[in-house]
Amino acid sequence: MYLEPEYTKSRITDVGFKELVVLPREIDLNEWLASNTTTFFHHVNLQYSTISEFCTGEACQTMAVCNTQYYWYDERGKKVKCTAPQYVDFVMSSVQKLVTDEDVFPTKYGREFPSSFESLVKKICKYLFHVLAHIYWSHFKETLALELHGHLNTLYVHFILFAREFNLLDPKETAIMDDLTEVLCSAGGRGGGGGDGASGGGTGAQNHVKER
Repeated sequence: MYLEPEYTKSRITDVGFKELVVLPREIDLNEWLASNTTTFFHHVNLQYSTISEFCTGEACQTMAVCNTQYYWYDERGKKVKCTAPQYVDFVMSSVQKLVTDEDVFPTKYGREFPSSFESLVKKICKYLFHVLAHIYWSHFKETLALELHGHLNTLYVHFILFAREFNLLDPKETAIMDDLTEVLCSAGGRGGGGGDGASGGGTGAQNHVKER
């Protein structure tokens, strides 16, 4: 359903995200990654919360997208089989912990980013992609009923183009949604519908989100 033209053209803004994601001159790369990653976390968390009442352990017994099932790995690397809402809770709690850790996402002047920062950002982006893909695959009908598909499309385009710009997502990881990505991200991510306001945009790494 999410590939039908009447839905793929829906956006809340017609801004060209391909230009928007480019690193601004005189802005530190890690600062740009931190600011945008925190913002994407906030927006994906918010987007998921709109359909969370439909994403139950009974309705979504696995974290599935198409024929792929995602498992959570705990701090010891042990694979945990869980329902979709459990997986999303693990994602949001884990990412929340990272973006509010001053040693990982420093907000005070003079604090350095850790050497592992880029790999942590890639890890966060992978998790956020899983959540977005699950919303499309399992909850697009509810998103449509709430008339929030324009918000979802706008968020997805901005997120994917940003991740592409800085090689934050493995193409093999995102291949499962290539059909949607190709349709939404053509023409620099511009959609067919206008609107008032954009989803995303850097607002600073200090803008944290409370855990659900």
